[in-house]
Amino acid sequence: MGSSKRRAADNSRGGSSTDHLHTLHQRLKHALSLGTTRVSDDKERKWKCTDLEIQKHVVRSLAAFLDSSSGHASTYRLLKDSLADIVEALVWILHCKSEAIVGMAVNVVVKLVSSNSSMMQLYLTDLINPLSSLLCSNNLEVATSCATALNMVLSNLSVKREKQVWEIVKEAKTLIQIIRIIREFPGGTQPIENFQEMVSLLYTILWRWPPSRYFVWKDTILIKVLEDSRIKSHLSTKVAVLKLYSALALCNKVAKELLGNGETILTMMVSCMDVSEPLAVRIEGFRLAQHLVADEQRCIKMTSLCSGPLIKAIIGGMRVWRLGSGKGVNDLVSLLDEACRLALITRWPGEHHNHFWEQGIDKVLLDLLLENFDKQASEHPLTPQARISIAQQGLDTNFLIALRPYIWEIFGWLAVHCRKDFRPSADRNELYIDMLITCACLSFVEAICKGCQISENDDTSRSESSSRAVLVMMHSSSTYIASKVRLILSGVLEIKGNECLKRLLYLLDYGSSANNFGSANIPKTVVELVCLICYSGLPEYQKNVTRGDGIRTLVTSIRRCLSNEVCTSRRSFALHFYHNVFYERTCCWMTAEEWEGKDALLFYSLWGLAELVQHSSDIDHSHIKSNLIKTVQEVLDNVSAPGPRWLAANILSYFGVYGFPNKHDKGFGRALEDKEHTDLQLLFANGESVSVHKIILSVRCPSLLPPEQFPQSAETTDNFLVKDVPSKCCPMLQKEVRLSARVDQQALLKLLDYVYFGYVEAGEDLARKLKTLAKSCNMQPLFLMLCRKIPKWGTPIPSSDFTDALGPLGFQFGYNLGS
Repeated sequence: MGSSKRRAADNSRGGSSTDHLHTLHQRLKHALSLGTTRVSDDKERKWKCTDLEIQKHVVRSLAAFLDSSSGHASTYRLLKDSLADIVEALVWILHCKSEAIVGMAVNVVVKLVSSNSSMMQLYLTDLINPLSSLLCSNNLEVATSCATALNMVLSNLSVKREKQVWEIVKEAKTLIQIIRIIREFPGGTQPIENFQEMVSLLYTILWRWPPSRYFVWKDTILIKVLEDSRIKSHLSTKVAVLKLYSALALCNKVAKELLGNGETILTMMVSCMDVSEPLAVRIEGFRLAQHLVADEQRCIKMTSLCSGPLIKAIIGGMRVWRLGSGKGVNDLVSLLDEACRLALITRWPGEHHNHFWEQGIDKVLLDLLLENFDKQASEHPLTPQARISIAQQGLDTNFLIALRPYIWEIFGWLAVHCRKDFRPSADRNELYIDMLITCACLSFVEAICKGCQISENDDTSRSESSSRAVLVMMHSSSTYIASKVRLILSGVLEIKGNECLKRLLYLLDYGSSANNFGSANIPKTVVELVCLICYSGLPEYQKNVTRGDGIRTLVTSIRRCLSNEVCTSRRSFALHFYHNVFYERTCCWMTAEEWEGKDALLFYSLWGLAELVQHSSDIDHSHIKSNLIKTVQEVLDNVSAPGPRWLAANILSYFGVYGFPNKHDKGFGRALEDKEHTDLQLLFANGESVSVHKIILSVRCPSLLPPEQFPQSAETTDNFLVKDVPSKCCPMLQKEVRLSARVDQQALLKLLDYVYFGYVEAGEDLARKLKTLAKSCNMQPLFLMLCRKIPKWGTPIPSSDFTDALGPLGFQFGYNLGS
């Protein structure tokens, strides 16, 4: 009985509230009607009223309606009916600039936009001009409110309106006004709130409109004011200024100039990331660092100036969870996220890798994976099975699960760029690395078990990142890491390894069928391919891996990628690595193509095919051999990314082709037969010779040049006796290089084929001789292919760029060589 009365009372109050909202809406409509006049042919109605009392009545009625409308289902319908008139009235009132009402009007704009941003999209552009004109109001409260309102308007704009709005912003000279106001702040009477709102508004403009960035950066007075304010003012101002620097650094030209200033900006940035700073300042410091270090060249520049302090700050940010008891969880997670993003500079080689290891990155990553590992490690004897058990229990708790893709990405890149002789510095460090590898291997198995259940969300990112980490660790330059991951993965797979492999092969076959092949399934297929490649690295599973139609399946997958049936880049599903609006907002920046290219499926299909070909003994007798070679050749003809090209070259090496044959680029093959422009003769011990071009050898094989012309070659020419004599058979003065009797003539001629054509064909016996010669000549790319080794991640394709070698006077000569 009592509950029925309460429900009735609640319904009565709800009805009363709705009635009240309708009453307020009617009052608003009446107020608006007082200022509406007919224009032109009496069909169009516009709001146009100079009566101050009516203007006040409209603003107060709108404020009352907005204050009461929150949470009401009928708000959208009521507001939509009157929205055009409301905006028209506000624009008129703002243009009037009456001090008695303009402050109230601006505050109402803030309420209207903040609570109805989607509905306001059609009308936001109408508000920009009148709000911009009030930024310079003598009433600082009005000016500050205008900055707030304009910031909200610009922040809520849809992307498709940005071009139109930029023209309005330019016409209203909004940017110039903001800069002038900020420049006048030192020594003025403006309250700090006004300065902060102006800086925040400027940040929004810089973030959205690239043309504004360099213009602002070149205003040295403004930049000086910002820097002084960051140093002298309190927390919120420091955060606002750091955000402004981050927005400026979206421009590659600005970022380079910031780094060109050297230690000034970097010292400020690193100090803002320090543990002594508030979390909000540290977060913005990390974001600024990410923007400044967005490519390899800028990473090299930054780490050459402050590698130690930078890595110390990153490690401090990644340790914040252990040290941050009693602080806001959301702020700690935000800081962790930014620190982990910045730690992805491990994807580029350099001295900073040593600093990461010195700062204990292995322990830091493990602490982010397993919540109580130190306690468990002290309670249990850590046999291999005990480690697997502890790791599995820790992973099952889902501790900081959102950070796992970062952890695998960071650890994977550390493994990629390790030195060959890398070893943990102590037993404890060895335990941490072993546990990280164990966790990665367990996550690898989980990715296989999930199979078709992987969806395009965080599951995909976690599965892809952990399995990829296992893959790159298996191919690490570090003998220690490569052997450890194989040992641990074999142990993890000991119980159900064959069962998982059988499921994996089924999923790959299922996913590659015509009915299931498509962009929606690509992320799952990529994860499965990565897992298959890892299995191929374990001898006990290689026979089962190569059994069946694996090669045919991968060749079909590659052909589909080449025909553009699908093209899915890693950034579309590795959200932890690429899902950052930074990449969408940069300007003046020509991004280098990723080593693995734009098509993740093509890259891993080629890698998988390389592994299967390596372990397939009957490939020469297979009826798919010709189709395989034709497909791989199409990759070399049509794909520019280094990674896929290296993998294609690796596959061709099993069929006696070493290098990068390309139907579109015949290299300098004609020049080898053209005696007219040669300027060097290589003399064999039997008296025969071959004429070559010094300019080509200087780029492609400098070790064959006389040492006095190319001193770097002296260290690697122990097989050659160099002797300079004038040539009698050529009108121009030539050099002669007399070769040692130990140099195999046939092998050297094949070497020159590679130098001029970019590839060479050779049988097994000749390939062995050529391998010895390539090693002596320090031709590492050819040597790798003759050894049939997949190169280290990031290895560039051998250069054929003669620009530097030719110099400004050599272009005509270069043209003749290639014609």
